[in-house]
Amino acid sequence: MRNRVIICEASEIIALGLAEMIDGMAQFDVVARLDSPEHLSEKIIATDASLVIVNPTLLGFYNRDFLSQLGKDCPQVTVIALATTYVDHTMLTPYNGIIEINDTKSKIISKMNEFAQSEVAKNTDDVELSKRETDVLVAVAKGMMNKEIADQMNISIHTVISHRKNITRKTGIKSVSGLTVYALLNNLIDEKDLI
Repeated sequence: MRNRVIICEASEIIALGLAEMIDGMAQFDVVARLDSPEHLSEKIIATDASLVIVNPTLLGFYNRDFLSQLGKDCPQVTVIALATTYVDHTMLTPYNGIIEINDTKSKIISKMNEFAQSEVAKNTDDVELSKRETDVLVAVAKGMMNKEIADQMNISIHTVISHRKNITRKTGIKSVSGLTVYALLNNLIDEKDLI
């Protein structure tokens, strides 16, 4: 299962270079590049992205408010800061991680793998999902998009998104790959069920 990544960076040369590095990794797929955060939430929902890399300078003073709203709209997403210039560290605290402009390719690869696995490491022993949430989780783990899940289960796409938010809230896992590992570890799916 590949993690869908969105890069939000105004500099085309930086965005293309980072996208080239990430696309070279087996478990990641860059599904969109944006030069501003204006339509980021919509793009996350449309592409079912699990990881967003955003330059904090694009958000300016509205950094915390924007990230807080993004967390409400898209709770399944891990948001990583792309620090291309000096940024006050207090601006970086709301992010799940940081990629710095001077990081080597191997360091970026290492960080990306950490970001993808960080949700899986969280303690999820006390999680109790409803039957419908479990069904949605299994469908997500099998690689289905929100629209496909809605069609298969005869529910609206908004209901699917609501179930996914509940799953994320209960498990603490934001990424699709993390949910897949969770489903495997809890015997909700078998490896042969994966695409």
